[in-house]
Amino acid sequence: MNCGTDKILHRILFVILMLVLAGCSGKEPEFVIPEGARVISFSGYDWIVTTSGEEKGGPGPNYFSDSPENVWVDAEGRLHLKITYRNERWNCARVELAQHTGYGKYVFYVSSRPDSLDRQVVWGLYTYKSDTEEIDIEFSRWGFDNNQEAQYAIQPSHRIGNKVRFRMDDLEGVNSTHIFDWTRKWIDFASYRGHTLNPVNETEILARWRYYGDDNPPDSDEKLKINLWLFRGTPPFNGHETEVVIDRFEII
Repeated sequence: MNCGTDKILHRILFVILMLVLAGCSGKEPEFVIPEGARVISFSGYDWIVTTSGEEKGGPGPNYFSDSPENVWVDAEGRLHLKITYRNERWNCARVELAQHTGYGKYVFYVSSRPDSLDRQVVWGLYTYKSDTEEIDIEFSRWGFDNNQEAQYAIQPSHRIGNKVRFRMDDLEGVNSTHIFDWTRKWIDFASYRGHTLNPVNETEILARWRYYGDDNPPDSDEKLKINLWLFRGTPPFNGHETEVVIDRFEII
């Protein structure tokens, strides 16, 4: 065997080895953190605090700020998102995981009452790749005083069977748990009173829904996000700033 043939074989073996290692590495690639981005640690994960800069961006559109006034983790490790009014503009808040997570049970232990939000405020817990590959738990009355306060949705949500709305106005205290269990065949949603994975009786269950439809997004390079924003970019009807708290988060 001559030297040239030997080098070619070594290159082929190297490529095969890299492909094998890539196949064994699972589907959890790290996302590239933008240079200069603010990163916070919450519930054992790194989260990028996103900003729209001096221009409005979706959803809304709104201004999204990465200021510590809009997003922070307190001494107890709880995540705070806040809509603030500064320099004659409303600034909204959004964070996204700095890594891919894929199929699994996503659990949010919420410590603010969704039914107390101003009618223009939207609070979202969701995975996102595109406007047609998105799983949502959203708290909002979408501009109407008497509208239901919460929904589960698969985008595009205007399609029949892709959305379920429910009430959140009979909580006892401020704590609730919200879950979506994302699998290849279906997505299970659930909301419970208090912080629990296993409600003791039916009275602790706020809502449940299993989605079997065709718009279940594939496990690809979506990102998990949490946001707090203003519907259609319209200021809060009550004129007040809005703050929400998530006690902790986990993927099971």
